[in-house]
Amino acid sequence: MAKKPKFYVVWKGRKTGVFDTWAETEEQVKGFETAQFKSFESLKEAEEAFKSNFWQIVQKKQSGFLGNQTKSLALVGNPIAESISVDAACAGNPGVLEYQGVETSTKRVLFSMGPFPEGTVNIGEFLAIVHGLAFLQKHNSTLPIYSDSKTAISWVKNKAVKTKLERNAKNEELFQLVDRGILWLKNNQYANKILKWETEFWGENPADYGRK
Repeated sequence: MAKKPKFYVVWKGRKTGVFDTWAETEEQVKGFETAQFKSFESLKEAEEAFKSNFWQIVQKKQSGFLGNQTKSLALVGNPIAESISVDAACAGNPGVLEYQGVETSTKRVLFSMGPFPEGTVNIGEFLAIVHGLAFLQKHNSTLPIYSDSKTAISWVKNKAVKTKLERNAKNEELFQLVDRGILWLKNNQYANKILKWETEFWGENPADYGRK
């Protein structure tokens, strides 16, 4: 079955409007600080969304998913500007993997690793958080870390990685980093909070690679 085309709305970018390809959309938002954009299934939906602002659309979309749950933008609040954000990108799952950490408020890259020839998004997200913790410890910083991966956050808290990816010669370097990450967590204490990035309310994680 042919994949349905998507339409993209850019509220903040080099150019704003409705675009019908990701390539054209990416030109407007990649590397653009505080970019605001979202994909839609139909042109009509995209055109209607462009008439509203980004936050209205995100909150409306989220409230539809949550039904009678109490989670709302008012309860979630805004992200802490003085923080770092981490994310991973994987071309396939498993696939070529990389991860990075950035200043949340400016998107300035603080560290970047990869590409690794074979990995998974969850492994990358895990390593990004641990790398962030070690980076902040080195700089005597208690800033919080944002990640949009519940799985990776739980792995860090449990100091254990539960992956179905089999260890082999191709990904041995990556698994050695995982081993080092687990060992670091067991041997170090940190005051930094690890927080969930609320993508539904705040848009893409600042460390996102913008390849969707």
